[in-house]
Amino acid sequence: MPFNLLVIAALSYVIFLFSVAFVVERRAALGAAGWLRSPVVYTLSLSVYCTAWTFYGAVGYAARSGLEYLTIYLGPTIVFVGWWWVLRKLVRIGRQHHVTSIADLISSRYGKSNLLGVIVTVMCVTAATPYIALQLQSVTLSFGVFASATADGWAKPDGDATSVWVTAGLAVFTILFGTRNLDANEQHTGVVTAIAVEAVVKLVALVAVGAFVVWGIADGPRDILARIDASDLAEWHMKPSRWSGLIFLSAAAVICLPRMFQVLVVENSDERHLATASWAFPLYVMLMSLFVVPIAVVGLELMPEGSNPDLFVLTVPLSQGQGGLAMLAFLGGFSSATSMVIVAAIALATMMSNHIVMPFWLSLRAGKAVPGDVRRLVLLSRRLSIVAILALGYFYYRGSGGSAALASIGLISFVGVAQILPAMMGGIFWRGATRTGAILGLCIGFAIWAYALFLPSFGTDGVLSAQVLAHGPFGIGWLRPQALFGVTGIDPLIHALFWSIALNTLVFCAGSLLTFPNPVERVQAAAFINAFESEPGNAQGWSAQGAAGAEDLLVMAQRILGDDEALAFFETQAAAQGKSGYLPDPTAGFVEQLERRLAGSVGAATAHAMIAQIAGRAAVSVEDLMAVANEAAQIMEYSAKLEEQQDTLTRTARQLRDANDKLTQLSVQKDAFLSQISHELRTPMTSIWAFSEILTEGDLPGELVTKYGKIIHDETKRLTRLLDDLLDLSVLESGTVQLNLDLSNLRGMIDRAMGAASHTRPERRFVIYRDLPAEDIFLRTDSDRLTQVFINLISNSRKYCNAENPELRISVRRKGGRVTVDFIDNGSGIPKDKQALIFEKFSRLTDQTKAGGAGLGLAICREVMANLGGTITYLPGQWGAAFRVSLPLRLEDRPK
Repeated sequence: MPFNLLVIAALSYVIFLFSVAFVVERRAALGAAGWLRSPVVYTLSLSVYCTAWTFYGAVGYAARSGLEYLTIYLGPTIVFVGWWWVLRKLVRIGRQHHVTSIADLISSRYGKSNLLGVIVTVMCVTAATPYIALQLQSVTLSFGVFASATADGWAKPDGDATSVWVTAGLAVFTILFGTRNLDANEQHTGVVTAIAVEAVVKLVALVAVGAFVVWGIADGPRDILARIDASDLAEWHMKPSRWSGLIFLSAAAVICLPRMFQVLVVENSDERHLATASWAFPLYVMLMSLFVVPIAVVGLELMPEGSNPDLFVLTVPLSQGQGGLAMLAFLGGFSSATSMVIVAAIALATMMSNHIVMPFWLSLRAGKAVPGDVRRLVLLSRRLSIVAILALGYFYYRGSGGSAALASIGLISFVGVAQILPAMMGGIFWRGATRTGAILGLCIGFAIWAYALFLPSFGTDGVLSAQVLAHGPFGIGWLRPQALFGVTGIDPLIHALFWSIALNTLVFCAGSLLTFPNPVERVQAAAFINAFESEPGNAQGWSAQGAAGAEDLLVMAQRILGDDEALAFFETQAAAQGKSGYLPDPTAGFVEQLERRLAGSVGAATAHAMIAQIAGRAAVSVEDLMAVANEAAQIMEYSAKLEEQQDTLTRTARQLRDANDKLTQLSVQKDAFLSQISHELRTPMTSIWAFSEILTEGDLPGELVTKYGKIIHDETKRLTRLLDDLLDLSVLESGTVQLNLDLSNLRGMIDRAMGAASHTRPERRFVIYRDLPAEDIFLRTDSDRLTQVFINLISNSRKYCNAENPELRISVRRKGGRVTVDFIDNGSGIPKDKQALIFEKFSRLTDQTKAGGAGLGLAICREVMANLGGTITYLPGQWGAAFRVSLPLRLEDRPK
């Protein structure tokens, strides 16, 4: 098969995956994900467990070690079939606490300790880097098979260049669809669906090669069984210690691998999907392993001695002239490698950003406000982290030479990530587990893994000298890396697994028993352990005393979540407190809910630190500790009822207090309004009366008659405008206004409004920024009334924006069947104590004694928008006066 054809096929396949991910992302953004979030897609995404090491290496494993390859599949099967309740608890905790990674889970459980997050992140990156290198090697070798001039497929054309292009392509794909935005749940629907498609491809490819071997080369199952009996594999004998150790290792890996945690917990959109995955995923891995032994046996028979058994899936079809089948097998291996690298890079980049980059950045800004758009910083840090992770994998591949160090790196990486298991299991089942115990356990386990297994994998004199490997450091024999404490005769992998996990667990338990958890740890422990009994938000860790203003928190939330999501969250929380608008009271419960929402984007520890900088130091009340200590069901139920009643009373009292304050202010405003109305009516009428009296005297020069007549005319127009506003407001409030509905272009209405408002302070230089393509929307509404609202808002900005270089930004967004138009200037904005009154008809923010208006403009705008089926609201936290107009695309006719 021509090598160029292979490259074209690979590129076409990548473009196909790009298209799948792009279309799914678009559908998800429109809320039309549908079956894309089904249990089938979720289960197929779990196939990221089956990497190129599984696709290619399982056959080579079977050729070298017989049925021992089955242990890699038996461990996950046991976890999903017999221990799925553990997975269910992890998913429940992940959804309740907006967990973004396995490091975030450990960090959040142990008092939101970022140090633990850093430790887990370093461990995972170290263990995953050579594993990523293994995937790059498998893709490079598979390319080499098709271009090789030798039978065994080892000669490859410029493998370094191939690996560079593969690494770059994976980085681009991962960045485009893994870091497009910050999601509160940190989910990547497009990537997950593309992974599910790859799962189908690699399963079909491996089954197709297996079927060809059984029925195309051999003469059916009976012939294959006879060949197996006649091969060296029939002489294989089980080693119980290694067999059981590998089953435990693969079971731990399916939970602790960052990529598996990503698809298993973070990407889970419905806990019920686990019920399907508990039987469907074991079925998938069974099908993946079904033809491994037949391919291995036939490969050993057909291929020349010394051939690489890891590549039998490719070389066997090629040796029989089956180029199309070999191409399918290549795409299956390519899918296995790329899916692992993409998901692992997303998971590890999230961990590096949330637990290393962002905390470091926050430490540099200790005591300072959070500036600028934090979303851009988080996304940039994740993109750079993806590039760094893939670069580490590439350089490891180049540095290792792609042979000795990578031969068994899959199992070595498994042992590395398995060190997280004691802290994880202890964290979700043992209330007494502490941060100190987790740190000590993780560090000792990781150190033993690195010393006893990872560093020796580079070979003699690779990293550790032959002297150290043979006699131990400084000649201390019982410290030999592969014979710790004088224990010899054990397989090196099982030796390292036993000592690392055993000492990790022992130190973790001892450290937890000898230390006492701090209050936040106690609260988090109760929340994690009682995950099935509690709902999100039950464990509060903030004190309402000393909390910052809600507007400061809103500003920070907008920079992380984005304007729309942050405003919607704050509006919902305010409504739950019985308040209108976007600014809830910064109670302990609200701050806790905000922290959970932010944790979905930047991680629990970073969210905690960011709020702490604004709201003050976290505190846990005595009531929280009492709730943690008191586990009696009756008391908890009674407490919940009391809290519910207290919330209701608090909400009602708050509503009454706000209403009373508002009535008091309106009473003052009403008196001022009546005084102002009297002044506004008296002034033009006095002028009209005085000058008309002069005109009646006669014998005036013609120029004075003209002058006085013009004054009377202007004052009459002014008086008429005031009366028209009052009448217009009365009609609008009564709901009897007649609307002239037509189809009008939004851009044209804004153009008209800008032209009409240009007469307000025309001497000022006033810059208006617009997005003309976004404004090209046709609305079925009363265009004259809507233009009236726009004129008022633009005129107010021109009149009251006090910036040295005044600017107004008009932004239009369409979402579903509604359109929002934001008017945001760069002035000082409206004072907080006035924001609740600006739409009242008795309200006027400027000096009440000045002429020029009675404060009816925004009150009229509010009533106009109500009649148009929309709203007009003030947006706090925008560094200037900001108003949002929201209305439907199509306003239906009112019933007669």
